[in-house]
Amino acid sequence: MLKFFVSSSLVLIAQVPTDNAQFITLKNLLEQSGFQVIVELPPQRGAYGLLQTSSKKIWINPVVFDLNIALPTLIHESVHAAQVCSGEGTIEMLGLDIEPINQARPFFQRYGDIHRQDLEREAYAVQTQPNSFELALSLVKKYCKLTS
Repeated sequence: MLKFFVSSSLVLIAQVPTDNAQFITLKNLLEQSGFQVIVELPPQRGAYGLLQTSSKKIWINPVVFDLNIALPTLIHESVHAAQVCSGEGTIEMLGLDIEPINQARPFFQRYGDIHRQDLEREAYAVQTQPNSFELALSLVKKYCKLTS
């Protein structure tokens, strides 16, 4: 039993690099809001991050830590989490009055579905703001209820 506990603890500790306090803060807020943040390959091939609406699971691909984009990836997914909370389980636009930088346009315009484009545009808009971390925190706090 002790062996299992120790190895499980090491896996949890190793799962998220501890040198990024903002990542950990946002991850903890999402988890307190009922989302499960999992650092492993998302079920969708090639994704850096993925939110599954029905289970409230957020996958963060471990490669984002090597690419130094872990925080922007979690910020992006946290906007989707706020969209889910706002829609009370269905993903809905927040109606933010900000636009993403032009370089982000190809990332959301590739989606054929206009609703999906709008959702992604909103997430990229927050992700590309200079105050993206603070904005993501405020959106999760505004739209999601703390569960723990």
